[in-house]
Amino acid sequence: MNLSRPAHRMQRWAARGALGAATLAALVPLAYGGIGGVLLLMGGVAGLGLSAAAVWWTLTLRGPARWAAAALAVSIPAAVIALLAITLFWALLLSLALWGVAVWCGRYALRGSGGRRVRVRERRMPPPKRPFLIMNPRSGGGKVGRFDLKEKAEQLAATVVLLDPHGNQDVTALARAAVADGADLLGAAGGDGTQALVAAVAAEHDIPFLVISAGTRNHFALDLGLDRDNPATNLDALTDGVELRVDLGFAGDRPFVNNASFGAYAVIVQSPAYRDDKIGTSLALLPDLLSRRQGPRLTAHAGDSTLSAPHAVLVSNNPYRTDDPFGFGRRDRLDSAILGVLGISVGSAAEAATLLLAPEPDALTILTAREVVIDADRPEIEAGIDGEAVILPLPVRCRIAPGALRVRVPRKRPGARPSSPRLNWRQLRKLAATVGRTAAPRRMPSWTAPR
Repeated sequence: MNLSRPAHRMQRWAARGALGAATLAALVPLAYGGIGGVLLLMGGVAGLGLSAAAVWWTLTLRGPARWAAAALAVSIPAAVIALLAITLFWALLLSLALWGVAVWCGRYALRGSGGRRVRVRERRMPPPKRPFLIMNPRSGGGKVGRFDLKEKAEQLAATVVLLDPHGNQDVTALARAAVADGADLLGAAGGDGTQALVAAVAAEHDIPFLVISAGTRNHFALDLGLDRDNPATNLDALTDGVELRVDLGFAGDRPFVNNASFGAYAVIVQSPAYRDDKIGTSLALLPDLLSRRQGPRLTAHAGDSTLSAPHAVLVSNNPYRTDDPFGFGRRDRLDSAILGVLGISVGSAAEAATLLLAPEPDALTILTAREVVIDADRPEIEAGIDGEAVILPLPVRCRIAPGALRVRVPRKRPGARPSSPRLNWRQLRKLAATVGRTAAPRRMPSWTAPR
């Protein structure tokens, strides 16, 4: 992106402002507290490490020892925050304000310099003539009924099928029957698991797919830029919409729009008690899973890399952001034709502490690959496919189908605005040091010196 000379100058000063504000944010508490402030901050870091270890003990122990560890995990951060607030007074507030300035200036400086999230290309296409929508009335605590989605969709000439809340209907079969009957758009109002099944049929027949954010979390809708607070606005795509070409992931023959997880979490969601008591079920199963007394012993092959015996592996349809806390859990794009891989293996309280404090902890593996093969010490394995509990035969080959899915979205939607760039401090330092020199006007001599 070519920027004018004044724009380069503004970038330079914004980058310098970000670095300066971040430096002051660290120095103000130290200057105010002196040696005591340094010791206090060092104690705070140590407290965070001990708190992470206490979380590990909470997850792996049972009985009174677990509750003692849980109390420690809660009380240590509370004590650190209280001590910092009492000791540093206004210096802590000023430090937080300076950090906010650093973040704002950093994002401003990185605009147009490769830090911006890449948007999927939009295509104007005629509205569908025979849209077919599948709606789950139980999803999201009853959003289908609360927002009158069925009635509003039918007013837009869509055929709507409500899933039986007490039955177990074959969503894939319903979608395929609709296509055979002449549907030229498929849509789903429900969780991401339902979305993925309908999306796979749409991709199979190369017809548009409509996402209606009626689930609980709606991660796919979030990365598409849709309004998750009012799912009825997603229906605007039927009359004033554009199409995006995005990728679709597969774990074996199971499609996923977000991710497929293997290991501890996947085992937990298989429990019949998990739906009604998520926390209790997790606490009951985690001690044996984390100590490897139960659960599969995984091996994941991602390109040329191998993850041996991780506690959990998450394979995502395009990589998640992991280097910016302000964008954590989001995907920069949905059309990079590559899988993201997150592997975690924590075997002790010390490793749990380094997971929180170390810049590149050994317990966390972050990779990208075009294919991921999951294997284990058994013939089949538990998996969570977009949050849905399934059992898959081994080995599980995870792959990505580039541009397989045509998603129809409203032309006007909240996430269509350019998103904030990543905070890359190394890039900011380079920007602050070099942009000024390249942008400064050079005065050319009017004569050429003889050689």
